Amino acid sequence: MTTATPYRLLLTDLRSDTLLDALPVQGVGLDDYIGKTGRLTGTVPIPNRGIAERARRALVPGRTGLWVERGREIWWGGILWTLNLASNDRGFLGAQIQAGGWESYLYRRLLYDTLLAEQVDQFDIVRELVDYVQTTPGGNVGITYDDHVSGVLRDRTFLRYDHNSIGDLLDQLAATERGFEWRVASYRDGDGRRVKRLQLGHPVIRSGAADIVLTHPGAVLSYNWPTDATLKANGWQSRGASINANQAADSYPLTSPVLVDTADIAAGWPRVDGSSDYTTVEQQATLDGHARADWTAARTPVQIPEVTVLLGGNITPALLGSTVRLRIRDLWHPQTLDARYRVVGMSISPPERGRPETAQLILEVP
Repeated sequence: MTTATPYRLLLTDLRSDTLLDALPVQGVGLDDYIGKTGRLTGTVPIPNRGIAERARRALVPGRTGLWVERGREIWWGGILWTLNLASNDRGFLGAQIQAGGWESYLYRRLLYDTLLAEQVDQFDIVRELVDYVQTTPGGNVGITYDDHVSGVLRDRTFLRYDHNSIGDLLDQLAATERGFEWRVASYRDGDGRRVKRLQLGHPVIRSGAADIVLTHPGAVLSYNWPTDATLKANGWQSRGASINANQAADSYPLTSPVLVDTADIAAGWPRVDGSSDYTTVEQQATLDGHARADWTAARTPVQIPEVTVLLGGNITPALLGSTVRLRIRDLWHPQTLDARYRVVGMSISPPERGRPETAQLILEVP
């Protein structure tokens, strides 16, 4: 990356968000997703002893929070997890860093207590789990949330013996029938304060009011449109926890009914089976809900379109959850493809010699 990098790192104490330093970063690669933890990589150049001392104090893996500024806007936030000090054959020194989004912290916290929920809105269960993390000594990393509800009530028992991570529990709860999406967004509020905000959306996270139109040829520089049937299944069964209380007898797991899409088979598709395991689920209704959700997701070959566009203008990380209108006309699409897709991921590539700064948008097929 050139020295005229548009990015700057704000380095903070993870727990208090106290600003420790602000340093330039080169070779930035960052991505952000709905349903997956984002990642940042880059190199903090170390040109002199003064910068070396500042970086040594501020870049502490596992303890330092990172906010990425582009201009005056916050484009990404997360936790520094690894640091590699590297010197090349010309003597240039750099601190290579890797960070995970704020969500990564929730996967590093385990549930050591049993939590019960009876007919509780699923969003309130999420907030209870996040409160569990942030009310333990040393656990408050400043994740905030609002109090809106989804309207879907759940019964859940989370046992302390299972040692599940909080992130995994959130994913499992989100993936059930009539579930939701979650992420932790980074931005500045109206008063200029840095915010880590838990976003919850039922059934999905949506943002933005007006569609952004992307065309190829045009604003879309290139695209990939994979279709993957390796995970397609029109027959399905899920397995839960062992239901045998007699340890002297054989143990068998709780199972859902076998679900078969007869219409899919009648339409000419071959029978293909799949399964999923929920080893901590002990309630039949809960397991059946997971099975139906997994079966629904598995019945259609996976399509995850990716389009590459120039960065800037309306193309910012705030686009996550927004709808774009994609128009493609080429040999594969002699009749112009004209459809709306939701942006569920974004990967930013820095400018290189002869190539501009670009963003790869990961789209959800309706």
